[in-house]
Amino acid sequence: MTKTVDYKKDFKHLYVPPAEPVVVEVPQLPFIMLGGSGDPNGEAFVKQTEALYSISYAVKMSYRSGDAPAGYYAYKVFPLEGVWDLVDYTRPSTDKSNFKYTLMIRQPDFLTEDGFRRFLEQTKRKKSNPYLDHVRFERMEEGLCCQMLHIGPYDDEPASFARMEAYCAEQGYVRASKTHREIYLSDPRKTEPAKLKTVLRFQVHKR
Repeated sequence: MTKTVDYKKDFKHLYVPPAEPVVVEVPQLPFIMLGGSGDPNGEAFVKQTEALYSISYAVKMSYRSGDAPAGYYAYKVFPLEGVWDLVDYTRPSTDKSNFKYTLMIRQPDFLTEDGFRRFLEQTKRKKSNPYLDHVRFERMEEGLCCQMLHIGPYDDEPASFARMEAYCAEQGYVRASKTHREIYLSDPRKTEPAKLKTVLRFQVHKR
């Protein structure tokens, strides 16, 4: 029986970090993604997330219709990720209406640009989500990063980021930019805030 690729086991160092800061090298990886801005508690964020998952599951389930891409293998769909920034740096970081983000879901390495376009068109024929028009396929390489597992509400993340920056200062690393990545290992619709698990990550370089 063919082994199912599980990101929590096969890519544990990227998706199951300890609840304390560590530095890792993140290689180039394929993603489908789309950008947005504003409060993530709004309806737009929900529809954007749905657009990404609908394509991701179209790729995963393609084997059932005999339409799987060359090199297809069984795998678990990767979690939702977001790269976060601010629209206006003069406004407080607690102002969620000032958020700017790129949402993404990692794809298996057999997916190509042509394959993505094919699955995108298939999904558009089945779904009426307007954000499907904004989804793109890209490969990203983060390189050297500091990350840790944050357990608890999203609003408590600043304390974890402070720990990460203190660790970097002690170990001779400097944060490369004000943007950061979040990887959502928990479904906030089904998980109480105190038990939410989120990978926090930002790029660094040696001082």
